[in-house]
Amino acid sequence: VSALLIFLLGLAVSRYGNIRLGADDSRPDYSNLTWFTMLFAAGIGTILMFWGVAEPISHFARPPFDGVTPRSEQAASDAMTLALYHFGLHTWTIFALPGLAIGYFAYRHDLPMRISSLFYPILGERAFGPWGWTIDVIAVLGTLFGVATSLGLGTLQLNSGLSYLVGAPSSPLVQVGLIAVITSIAATSVALGLDKGVRRLSQVNILLAVVLLAFVLLAGPSVFIAEGMVQSVGDYLSALPWLAFWTETYKETDWQRQWTLFYWAWTISWAPYVGIFIARISRGRTIREFVAGVLFAPTAFTLVWFGIFGLSAIQAEMSGQLMLAGQVQQDPSVAIFAFLEGLPLTSLVSALSVAIIVIFFTTSSDSASLVIDMLTRRDDQPSLVRQRIFWAVAQGMIAATLLLVGGLDALQNVITALGLPFCILLVFMAIALFRALRADYRGFGVDVLVQGRVFPEVEATSAVKQETTDVPETIARH
Repeated sequence: VSALLIFLLGLAVSRYGNIRLGADDSRPDYSNLTWFTMLFAAGIGTILMFWGVAEPISHFARPPFDGVTPRSEQAASDAMTLALYHFGLHTWTIFALPGLAIGYFAYRHDLPMRISSLFYPILGERAFGPWGWTIDVIAVLGTLFGVATSLGLGTLQLNSGLSYLVGAPSSPLVQVGLIAVITSIAATSVALGLDKGVRRLSQVNILLAVVLLAFVLLAGPSVFIAEGMVQSVGDYLSALPWLAFWTETYKETDWQRQWTLFYWAWTISWAPYVGIFIARISRGRTIREFVAGVLFAPTAFTLVWFGIFGLSAIQAEMSGQLMLAGQVQQDPSVAIFAFLEGLPLTSLVSALSVAIIVIFFTTSSDSASLVIDMLTRRDDQPSLVRQRIFWAVAQGMIAATLLLVGGLDALQNVITALGLPFCILLVFMAIALFRALRADYRGFGVDVLVQGRVFPEVEATSAVKQETTDVPETIARH
């Protein structure tokens, strides 16, 4: 993942950075603010609500590094560094690469907006046959189970929130009922489409999230948070090089499999859906704008989120105001609600948190349904409302089944198994994108890469340029 991050940053600052996702005179479809809200809502908003308190407190109480005393100042610093490492630049790299590649091939070269299209420079027309179908099936399965995993985790968190608010029992029956409610809302939103459904929900949710952040900042240790955020940025950036090579060789624990491997496998399983969704809303932007926006804007928001929630929770634990570590280790889904007990207006703020969780999961589900619908229908077929609703319902049914079968452990095992195969596809995706950008920069179409004339050293004539930029007949039929 670190290598892919370097690859994206290199593209942004290179001569390819000015290439647009579309025609040279195209412009973005959405304003920067609207674009960002949709990025965040479809990306890791759901994850931050679950782990914003739980992860820093977990690492603070049980540091993974040798020689670090639990609940010490060093443990607090390491906890924030690891939280940002898991959900910062690396997470958004996994989303940005397929998003950039899909947007580039779809809007600049008129290829179908599918994961299989990204491999046209490598596979040629085989990308639209059995090889391509296999790639798209992997993408669909990863999306279904990735979103279902998030929905399952969110349901556990919602159940904990309702237990705090109204004393609702924590049981599989309640959790299945919550899944049914979220799925119903998602089905309604997906029926309305991208602009009327997803965009409006995303805007509402980011507003509510900012209100929640502002309240916790003002009601919590504001000076400690501000100072801690500055230090956390420095710790995170300075730790990136050695974290990229850290493998627990001498400690021989299972920490990285339980945390880093699970998170990134989970994120990779989301990559097809989030990548296509990001591509859908990014037409007209340059590669430089895309990389800067998708990598740094959400990472900055992640820093603020963990800075406010994570640092506030750590300070409350260090001062003895709250005893969160034991609760989080027993059940991480209660973390945010246990933390909010230490703030004024607990019931009101907890209710706001429940609303944010519901909307975050709704936007994730309906965005995923739109993407799966694109991957599972022919390009000459219209998008049917009933088909989009079917995929929203399928996600809910998978989440309910996994929760009933094995709870959180079942969710983690499934997502790890599905995420790893797609990791290999990310590497080939980067290779295909780079080859296509080199051809584009020299004035050639992507089909020149599979016609045996890769990057000619002499300037091509206008006739050759016209010939090589024509879309092959096979592509035109899709």
